[in-house]
Amino acid sequence: MELRHLRYFVAVAEEQNITRAAARLNVSQPPLSRQIRDLEEEVGTPLLERGQRSVRLTPAGWAFLEECYPVLRQVEQATKAARAAAKGGCGELKLGYAPGPTQEFLPKLLRELRGAEQPPCVELRDLTTAEMLTEVRAGRLDAALAVLPREGEMRGLVFERLKVYPWIVVMAWEHALAKRKSIRASELAGEPLVVLSRREYPEHAEGLESMIGKGRKLRFSVECDSGASLIAAVEAGQGVSVVATSLRPTIGARLAMVPLRGGSEGNVIGVLRRKEASAEVKRMLEAARVVARKDSAG
Repeated sequence: MELRHLRYFVAVAEEQNITRAAARLNVSQPPLSRQIRDLEEEVGTPLLERGQRSVRLTPAGWAFLEECYPVLRQVEQATKAARAAAKGGCGELKLGYAPGPTQEFLPKLLRELRGAEQPPCVELRDLTTAEMLTEVRAGRLDAALAVLPREGEMRGLVFERLKVYPWIVVMAWEHALAKRKSIRASELAGEPLVVLSRREYPEHAEGLESMIGKGRKLRFSVECDSGASLIAAVEAGQGVSVVATSLRPTIGARLAMVPLRGGSEGNVIGVLRRKEASAEVKRMLEAARVVARKDSAG
């Protein structure tokens, strides 16, 4: 059994399709199928159930997949250590981030890392929460600066809270609520709501349902793929939205911003990582804690 067998198997398991896995690995389909069959023969049991258009993991396949991830992560960490030694100590750190919620915290973290005794070589990846969960779990990201994931999504992962950004209601300046000093969450129940895509950022709409809904059916008027498009939709009068104060620099004077009362504590951001942490992740965590302490003191 060789490392390529494990990489091939993980790709097929994640794609649930031989053709897509072959394209992802940049190999042709017949050799990939042969490698997977060779692996099953060596393991001594079927790992996949094959259909006409897709494949599914057998119980043995699921067990094997869980053991593949730490092996491949260990190989990646060993590769990083070798590259770091060749570069004089600059370890690589693949860091995912959510651009809107972390736009205030991320630059401070990067400045703190640059000033460290052994600054890592940081590779940033702008991803959705779902993508970050997948990439961190698979070892393709070392960690992610993310919004607190939904309950039940944290299997095998750790989330360390860093900062909570309070909620604000944003709306066009001509809206009837624009001049209020604060707005109760329940007052938004009848308003058309602009939300982030429920497929890519389900936690946004679900958070509003929890804060505002209270058993009511909410009116989601527009779904947006980013914070920038959400701001544009609200500015165009397509509804109101609830966002975190971390978006204030982006909003500027374009929208009215009113504090929300009666909602949750705010938007929680933190570091998402695997339970075992590399030296680069540990240094990044310490830098993130320093930034969080400075923000709290300020």
